[in-house]
Amino acid sequence: MAPGVEELQFAQLEIPLTINSISPILPASPIPASKGDSLYLSNLDDMIGARVFTPTVYFYRSRKPGVIKVLKEALASVLVPYYPFSGRLLETSDGKLEVFFGPNQGVLLVEARSEMTLVNLGDLCVPNPAWTNLVYYFPNEEQYKVIDMPLLIAQVTQFSCGGFSLGLRICHCLCDGAGAMQFLSAWAATARLSTLTVNPIPCWDREILRPRDPPLIQYPHVEFKRIDDGSSLTRSLWVVKPVQKCYRVSREYQAHLKRLVQSQSVGITTFDAMAAHVWRSWVKALDVRPLDYDLRLTFSVNGRSRLTNPPLKQGFYGNAVCVACATSNVSGLVNGPLSDTTCLVRKARLSVSEAYLRSTVDYIQVNRPRRLEFGGKLTITQWTRFSMYESADFGWGRPIYAGPIDLTPTPQVCVFLPQGGDDDSDGTMLEVKEPECSAPKKNPEDILDVQREGSERNNLLIIFIN
Repeated sequence: MAPGVEELQFAQLEIPLTINSISPILPASPIPASKGDSLYLSNLDDMIGARVFTPTVYFYRSRKPGVIKVLKEALASVLVPYYPFSGRLLETSDGKLEVFFGPNQGVLLVEARSEMTLVNLGDLCVPNPAWTNLVYYFPNEEQYKVIDMPLLIAQVTQFSCGGFSLGLRICHCLCDGAGAMQFLSAWAATARLSTLTVNPIPCWDREILRPRDPPLIQYPHVEFKRIDDGSSLTRSLWVVKPVQKCYRVSREYQAHLKRLVQSQSVGITTFDAMAAHVWRSWVKALDVRPLDYDLRLTFSVNGRSRLTNPPLKQGFYGNAVCVACATSNVSGLVNGPLSDTTCLVRKARLSVSEAYLRSTVDYIQVNRPRRLEFGGKLTITQWTRFSMYESADFGWGRPIYAGPIDLTPTPQVCVFLPQGGDDDSDGTMLEVKEPECSAPKKNPEDILDVQREGSERNNLLIIFIN
C-alpha cells in the first residue's frame, strides 16, 4: 500500500434487532400550510438524480436516559419552521413533483432495540454495509420510491451497552447536502438546548429557480445525455456483485498528489487532483476497452455563491447544486499525464456558472430525463465540506461516525468522506466497491498509488467510493 493510503476493514456481521414502535411525528404547532395546499419544487429539486432518499447513520456512546423523548420533542418542534418535511410528494399531470399537504402526514420515527453492543459492531469509523438495517425501509419498498412517502424517516436503535444509533433517510428532493446539514443542525440544537433553535431561519424560495419563458438551453449538458455503453464497463460493474471497500487517504498523500500536477497546471485544488487520480485509476483498474470509448466524470458543484440575479437567501435549504461533467476517451485517461486529467476536472468545475445553472434548469424543463444514465460514467460525491459531526450534536457529544452505509446498489459512485468522530487521524476516507469474481485480485495500492501507474496490472474490476 502506498504511504499515506490505508485500506480500512469492516466487520462481517449481522445486527439482529426488534422494532418496538413506528410513530408519525407531526409539527408541534400550526404550520403555514393547510390540507390540499402544495409547494413548488424547482427542476433542481425534481431532477431524476434527486428522486432518491439519502441514507445515513450516526453512532453515539451516550448512556443518558430519555434519548427517544428528547429526539421526538425536538423533531416535532423543528418541523414547524421546516414544515415542508411533514408533507408528501405528488406527481402532477406533466410529470413534475410538488410537495402536497394532507391529513395526518408528518415524518416517521422508528424505535428499535438490539441486544448487541457498539463494541460488537467493529470499527465504527469505517462505513459498513452490515449497518443497513439501522435505517428503516418499508417491507417490499420499491427502489427509488419517493411519491407518497414520508420525506424524513428516522430510526433510533438502542444497544444493550447504552449507546445508540440514529439512522436517517431524507428525501433528496427536499434538500441537497448543505440543506440537510442545516436541517440536522437545527434539530440537534433544539434537542441540545431544549428550545426551538434555528439559525439561519429556513427559507423555501424554490420559485427563484423557475425555468425561463421560453427556456434557453445554452450548453450541451452531456452530463444528462444517454450514451450506449459499447465498452467492457457495464459488464465489469453490473454483472459481477460489487464489494464495498474503504481507504483512508492522509492529508500528506493528498498534498503530494496535488504537488505532482501543480507544477504543470495553475489553480488546481486538492479535489481536482484527487478526483482526477481516482477517475484515472478506476478506469485503469477496470481495464476498460475500447480505448476510443468516451467516458464521463460527474460531480456536484454548490451553486449558492454563483447565483446573484437574484441571490439565494442564507437559509435556503433546497437543491442548489449543479452537475459538472468532465469527458475523455479511455486512451486519454490511461495514457495521458495525470496533469491533463486534472485540468479536465478543473475546467468542468469552473464551467458551473449562473448561466450554466439556469441552462440546467431549462434543459430539465424541456427534456425532463426519466432515468439515471450510467453509460461510461463515474460519479464522485464530495462530503468532506459538510459539517456532519458538528451538526449532529444533540446533547450527547459528536457522533463516533456520521455518514453513508452501503454503496453496492450503485457501483459507479464514489464518495469522499471526512475523517471525524473519535478518531484523531488526519485524512479523508474513500469508499470503494470492488466486484467479487474469480479473476486475480488487484492489490488495493493499484487503485491509489500514483508511484506505480506505469506498472503492469491484473484484470481486476473495481467500483467506487461513497
